[in-house]
Amino acid sequence: MGNNWLLSRRRIFKLGLGALTGIGAVVAAKNIYWSQQIQALDNPNRTFIASGKVSLKERAAAKGLIYGTAVRYPDLSLDVKLAASVALECGMLVPEWELKWFAGKQPLRPSPDSFDFQMGDWMVNYAKTHDLLFRGHTLVWHESLPPWFRNTVNRQNAREFLAQHIKTVMQHYAGKIHSWDVVNEAINLGDNRSDGLRTTPWLKLLGTDYIDLAFRLAAESDPQTLLVYNDFGLDYDTPQDEAKRIAVLKLLEKLKSKGTPIHALGIQAHLLPGKNKFNQEKLRRFLRDVASLGLKIMITEMDVADKDLPVDIKIRDRIIAGVYEDYLSAALDEKAVIAVITWGLSDRNSWLSEFQPRDDHAPVRPLPLDAQMQRKLVWNAIARAFDHAPKR
Repeated sequence: MGNNWLLSRRRIFKLGLGALTGIGAVVAAKNIYWSQQIQALDNPNRTFIASGKVSLKERAAAKGLIYGTAVRYPDLSLDVKLAASVALECGMLVPEWELKWFAGKQPLRPSPDSFDFQMGDWMVNYAKTHDLLFRGHTLVWHESLPPWFRNTVNRQNAREFLAQHIKTVMQHYAGKIHSWDVVNEAINLGDNRSDGLRTTPWLKLLGTDYIDLAFRLAAESDPQTLLVYNDFGLDYDTPQDEAKRIAVLKLLEKLKSKGTPIHALGIQAHLLPGKNKFNQEKLRRFLRDVASLGLKIMITEMDVADKDLPVDIKIRDRIIAGVYEDYLSAALDEKAVIAVITWGLSDRNSWLSEFQPRDDHAPVRPLPLDAQMQRKLVWNAIARAFDHAPKR
């Protein structure tokens, strides 16, 4: 019995080693494939030469477009160089945190009965002082609900809370906002619903019509602003992104058929080069389909994560610039696209430093300006895309 048991243990051990060897081979093959994909993205002969030194906002405006960026209040209020760069390069300002329900150290909704507009008001005044359009982000998003929400909001009062929030915030800023992300990221195919909707607290409390309700409340609160549905994962030639594009189109079609006052689709465009294949024609087709519904389109949160790219800055910057130019060259062919907003202006302030850092701890470089506020190849790539875009 003892010998048989020992033989069995030895057999299992050998089988285990075999399995580990097989897994190691698979991982090694994937790493080789990934390395080849990265190498394929880099074209050393691509130069990204942009003519002149005219700002991004001026280049965009020449084509009837808006260029803008998202910034957090602490960064904009304390960093003089950043503030000057935003005023120089941008035609639109987006508060990254300050108009979400609950984000940062001084949230908009600290309690069920209170609103704190201090930081949002400062940013609105900055935008007005520097002649920038101001964009609202975001009224309904499951990720920014405050800690008190779970024990305070229920089926009986959810509609009242939603209406109170939208009306109070939008009326506070009425006449000062170019566009609002009314509902953010309401599609999630992983929740396995036939309609593709994400199972958010709002959906659980109010049902599927919460999206239509939010847009109607927004339209009543500020009839002059552009009302936007905003989402991510719509960019690449993958089964997942294709399925999400279909689901978003179905949602937009449903809203339009109901007479929902929706005016635009926001495409976040948080891009990750190498792991997913990009197909310009598929993006163009999707944008045409959206435009055919009578909707405008905004690229609302664009950046390019470099967490898996080579550490060499020249190679990394060249790859990232190529991703920007290829994407924007396709997107801006569609005249329904009215704005391009990068999620940050300087590498110094990118959210990716915190949420998608590099394993080698090298600073991330996903944005038009480097940490010293100097223009880089990404700036050139965006400038070139604007220069070559058809006029609106």
